[in-house]
Amino acid sequence: MQSVLYRQYHTYLKLERSLSDNTVEGYEQDLEKLRSYCESNGIEPKNATFLQLQEFLYTQFKTDTNPRSQARIISGIRSFYRFLLYNKYIDKDPSELLESPKLGEHLPEVLSVDEIDRMIAAIDMSKPEGRRNRAIIEMLYGSGLRVSELVTLKLSNMYHEEGYMLVEGKGSKQRLVPVSPEAEKQFGLWMADRALLDVKPDYSDYAFLNRYGRGLTRSMIFHIIKTLAEEAGIRKNISPHTLRHSFATHLLQNGADLRIIQQLLGHESITTTEIYTHIDVQDLRNAILKFHPKNRRN
Repeated sequence: MQSVLYRQYHTYLKLERSLSDNTVEGYEQDLEKLRSYCESNGIEPKNATFLQLQEFLYTQFKTDTNPRSQARIISGIRSFYRFLLYNKYIDKDPSELLESPKLGEHLPEVLSVDEIDRMIAAIDMSKPEGRRNRAIIEMLYGSGLRVSELVTLKLSNMYHEEGYMLVEGKGSKQRLVPVSPEAEKQFGLWMADRALLDVKPDYSDYAFLNRYGRGLTRSMIFHIIKTLAEEAGIRKNISPHTLRHSFATHLLQNGADLRIIQQLLGHESITTTEIYTHIDVQDLRNAILKFHPKNRRN
């Protein structure tokens, strides 16, 4: 199997399927594992049979028992063989009968407004990164951005007078997202500090930078959020996505239409939005206490 085929597959994932860089990287890592397995067994991946693919997955799942990881690997393998079939490198897809593990629906953590306020209060505003971190929190919670959308946000895509920003989501899909007045205010304060940095030419249009004038990474945002949560005394297992989920949940709880939330989050399917936004357990308990006839009698 020639390397040109893998370059074609990379182009297929990026251009024809419009997958994000992270998804493409994950799929290609899974393919590399399959290539290594096939090489050790003297076969080419495009000639692998259904039974050989099952054996490959068995070797992977002996050490990786996480159902979500297993489902991702199977998804990546299926994608590769669909590409081969589509481009007539094979006549039959050996991966079509592979079964993915059933995934339970695990609702991510959600922060209360008080907890978010405590995280903001934990920011040391005397430090050079204080205003930047405050603006980051406001953007993640105030607009529901993904962490990947935050680190790639461009100054040229921010329309301050109109109160909107243009963000690039999954699959390079763009959408307009409103900026709250508080987020706009905090971002303006950060811009004053940003102007004092020695900004490197390649990052001149990036909204958020590190102290060296370069762009922030996803891992840096994770570290900032984790640290603030610990300093605020929050024991939940949170990440930048927790702020996005809290954004959607709080909008729903306060009466926002699910379709509006779908547009704000950039979800293609309303089903995805329904998973991200849930009714608080306490609301369910209160409903039973208030409306169940047995409880009303008491």
